[in-house]
Amino acid sequence: MKKFIVEDAFWDLFPNAKIGIVVCHNIDNTIKDESKYLDMLRSAEQEALKYLQTDEFSSNEVIRVWREAFQKFKTKKGARSSIEALLKRVQNGNVLSAINPLVDIYNSISLRYGLPCGGEDINKFAGHITLTKAIGNEDFVTLGTDENAPPYEGEIIYKDDAGAICRCWNWRESVRTMLTENTNNAFLCIESIDEGRSNSLILALNELAASVEEHLGGSCDISIVDKDHKEIVIE
Repeated sequence: MKKFIVEDAFWDLFPNAKIGIVVCHNIDNTIKDESKYLDMLRSAEQEALKYLQTDEFSSNEVIRVWREAFQKFKTKKGARSSIEALLKRVQNGNVLSAINPLVDIYNSISLRYGLPCGGEDINKFAGHITLTKAIGNEDFVTLGTDENAPPYEGEIIYKDDAGAICRCWNWRESVRTMLTENTNNAFLCIESIDEGRSNSLILALNELAASVEEHLGGSCDISIVDKDHKEIVIE
């Protein structure tokens, strides 16, 4: 039995955070019609413009709250939240490429709701997955490199028994557990640190689960982890 556990070291820094989880089972993530997902991304990019109402990029609320969050723990220089990276592309007119259906779906949801979204292959987890502070010796190899780049001590990371899964909370993921066309069981997450956006989180989770089931089949279960409900079973 695999669990997702958010440790007290995380809640000490972010007591009001909510981590929304969609666990997907028996899905078909093979690419059959890339144009469908490109259309999904283009639509989401247009909708995301509503989060960029201020000329100074960092002053937009969605960006500001995550900049402040990243100041509360040790991060790699230049690391930004995943939603900031997506919105920066939108601001610069750089369209997103299709990657695979699951990634395209969660990127679209991320843009539409202005919340960080991510995903991993459950079958590749070594034991439980935790969200916590790094010890600093966790193995981590990201896409496009074969170099081990462990997190800093105290950095917020997702990890399992084999090492870090995602560094700087939601900045950069490990190639070891990333979603591929062969993924049939997936762990998808949506993160919120703004108490005023709880309803947006729920809407995003429901839409993410419905979209996965509509396009990829299988079944999805939704959970929300908070300081009063710190773990869930994911497999």
